[in-house]
Amino acid sequence: MKIVNDNSDPGTVTTNYTQLISANHAAFVFGPFSTLLTAPAAQVAARYHYAFPEGAGGGPLVFSLKLPNLFAVSPVVADQLIPFAEWVASLPASQRPKTAAYPMVDDPFAVPMVQNAQAILQKAGVKTVYSKVFPAENPAYKAGADQVAHKKPDMVVIGSPDVPGVQSVMQAFMQQHYTPKILAASAGPDQGAAFLSAVGGPKNATGTMVPNGWYPGFNNPLSHAFVNAYIAAYGGTPADINADAAEAYSVGETLAAAVKATNSLSNAKVISYLHSGVTVQTVQGPAKFNAIGENVVAAHFIFQWQTGAKFVQVLPTTATGSVAIVNPKPAWGKG
Repeated sequence: MKIVNDNSDPGTVTTNYTQLISANHAAFVFGPFSTLLTAPAAQVAARYHYAFPEGAGGGPLVFSLKLPNLFAVSPVVADQLIPFAEWVASLPASQRPKTAAYPMVDDPFAVPMVQNAQAILQKAGVKTVYSKVFPAENPAYKAGADQVAHKKPDMVVIGSPDVPGVQSVMQAFMQQHYTPKILAASAGPDQGAAFLSAVGGPKNATGTMVPNGWYPGFNNPLSHAFVNAYIAAYGGTPADINADAAEAYSVGETLAAAVKATNSLSNAKVISYLHSGVTVQTVQGPAKFNAIGENVVAAHFIFQWQTGAKFVQVLPTTATGSVAIVNPKPAWGKG
């Protein structure tokens, strides 16, 4: 297994995959991290007729390419905040937020997800008082967060692809002594111990919500085995395992299933098998792919940090394992 650094640069990722396939003659390649990097990497793999299973590139940009070799094992990004938005819209009028803010970084993962949620919430009567997309090169999280805090909306949905973005917004809110009643982010709070450390501990994290297709307590036998093996290898607790690890592992499981079923290391046979309508099982649950590589049976969950550093499934409310939502979010340093 050869692992190379792309420095989060689309140009570098193109060079890397070309090298892996044409010079290193790798039997298979896996996708990189993020929609931004997955799109160019998948195109390189397609030119060489390589299968391209990936777990962290589920934005519309990737699927708009309509590549025949792409297999995204994780939930489609644009839909991931829909359970959250529908829950907010369903709240009784006395509990439903009246105003909302949507600070976002210009990222093909974060923006579509947040804007889809925003559309649902506006239709439900939640007034948008702030909606701005910051440039990815130098995201103005601090300035934007200060503006949001000044407006004091009932709800904030942060469009961020990582922990630092959410950290910047939450720290600005703390400095301004402003706590939204409902707080969600596209990504960041799903990063376990890294997120808790970044925001100053569990008491600041309590009440924060985030979408994902997996969490350490996911009720799935393969997931249970994965969590146990991870802790045996690296130590810590289940809460320390971020979803990226499960996404990457699911990619490996998907390829392994195809190789075993075809009894072959042929990329063409792997592609044909994964496009045959078969469902493969992963730590994130089942995966079945349509013509453009979307996992059409992926689960969409919303998770929340609750008192005592507990990261729990809360939505859909009808899903097995979902617990009651903490609402409203406690003030910073409480809960």
